[in-house]
Amino acid sequence: MAAGGLNMLRNILTQLPPSERKVAEFILKNPEKLLHSTAGEISQMAHSSSAAVIRLCKSIGVKGYQELKVRVAGDLVKDHEKGYRDIESGESLEGIVQKTTSNSIQSLTDTADIINYAELEAAVDALAKARTIHCFGIGASHLIAMDAQQKFLRIHKGATAFTDAHLVASLIANAEEGDVVLGISFSGETKEVINILSLAQKRGIKTISLTKYGSSSVSDLADIPLFTSASNEAPLRSAATASRFAQLFVIDILFLGIATTEFEQTVQYIDNSREAIQFLKNSK
Repeated sequence: MAAGGLNMLRNILTQLPPSERKVAEFILKNPEKLLHSTAGEISQMAHSSSAAVIRLCKSIGVKGYQELKVRVAGDLVKDHEKGYRDIESGESLEGIVQKTTSNSIQSLTDTADIINYAELEAAVDALAKARTIHCFGIGASHLIAMDAQQKFLRIHKGATAFTDAHLVASLIANAEEGDVVLGISFSGETKEVINILSLAQKRGIKTISLTKYGSSSVSDLADIPLFTSASNEAPLRSAATASRFAQLFVIDILFLGIATTEFEQTVQYIDNSREAIQFLKNSK
């Protein structure tokens, strides 16, 4: 069942204009009322307008009011705990394990709920056809770029992952048709990633972004925007604990999506890689 409507609203709430925010806030407080109301009725209860309801649907990336209702209904049926729990002073190791596990699962579930499958399919198709994939991120996002690079290399797909923006710019300046730039920035506002995607756009190179949900400088620049949940992380988790898992989750989906396009060949590449690594382990 489709879900993620409430998560979409939470993620984008602060970016909405006042008229749409009124509607979003009302739905978040009264999700059950959405299921049995028309767009006009919801707008009246939220002290907004029917046009604002329609614009809100467009802002969060759903096809219309009916899809929003279906997704919110899915959220209510799921009946799983919402919210992220922070580590407290003097937290026991058992508590840390439980909270970290719960938060990570929550992040993956929230991200799965907001996936746009049309964009995901376009991304997999572009990556599968790419001659070289240039993965770029700064700080924690560079770790995600490196993970993507090593996965693509294992299936005989050319891939780079450098932190030096000047070097990446040189690669893009000489990129060929069919190359793809994968820009990773949780905030969507990392200056270096913005500049690299802008350069790729100028050069006519296809771009894919991976950011938190909602409009951002990075996602707006990309030909194919992909998102992870932008659920509010607690203070001690500002180093992107759960968001990192969500980003790795999307990279795994892209990798497996590529693998299924040429399954037998991919299996052979992975077997070759495994044998080569084993050879190194056995060498004296």
